[in-house]
Amino acid sequence: MARPKTGETPSRNVRVPDGVWDAAKAKAKVEGRTITDVVVAALHRYASTPAKAESDPEP
Repeated sequence: MARPKTGETPSRNVRVPDGVWDAAKAKAKVEGRTITDVVVAALHRYASTPAKAESDPEP
């Protein structure tokens, strides 16, 4: 369920390929969620896992 707008959360800009964005929006709609809810949940999951060390680049 979407929360009311409070103006307290800053707006962000990201670049996402159209196919990924459209599929995510369609699935979110079926689930009764907003794309913001989906993105925030994904970022929470990502941020809560330990960081992996960058691999050495191939020569």
